Amino acid sequence: MFPDPASPLAPAQPAATVAPSKRRLGSRDLALVASFAALIAVLGLPGSLYLFGNPVPVTLQTLGVMLAGSLLGARRGALAVLTFLALVAAGLPLLSGGRGGLAVLVGPSAGYLVGWVLGALVIGWLAQRSLPAYPLWWGALANVAGGIGVVYLLGIPVQAQVLGTGGILATGIAAVVYLPGDLLKVVVATSVAAAVHRAVPELAPARRGAGRRHAR
Repeated sequence: MFPDPASPLAPAQPAATVAPSKRRLGSRDLALVASFAALIAVLGLPGSLYLFGNPVPVTLQTLGVMLAGSLLGARRGALAVLTFLALVAAGLPLLSGGRGGLAVLVGPSAGYLVGWVLGALVIGWLAQRSLPAYPLWWGALANVAGGIGVVYLLGIPVQAQVLGTGGILATGIAAVVYLPGDLLKVVVATSVAAAVHRAVPELAPARRGAGRRHAR
């Protein structure tokens, strides 16, 4: 006969452990997401610069996108950019030059704005691969790949389509107008992220599988 589970003589059953949801963001995470969305907005205050008649301005806000991915990781960094763009879509004039509303999301800048989200995701994913060390060369590579490569990959074709220009022409305009400034932003974002990761290592998102390795 098997003992009744309700009987005091029955062997004790191991208590079920409920793992915290990895999909749920805590209050600290939400505060960081909101803070970096605000940072991207603040970086638009100096205004925008239109060079050579290009309708897509040069701004400092791409630096905020790089910092969000580098410091918050893939998930929180992308959410920070999404939060910022949601506020822009709602009509708040948070883009450089006081732009806002749905019109900017279908204009020449639309591809670059979508590229910000995916760019922050790529930057964060690559940055997380190196933590907690975060070597400068790897951080720079992550920012170039996500902050320039991904953003240009989406932004240039959309700009060409909206303006009715050829792909080669749009590529040349983007490379001449945006690339020098974006490379400077890569240097700044990488340097800042390296310093912050050294000073505040707990800011970095926890790597998946770390808990499983410690539990063994």
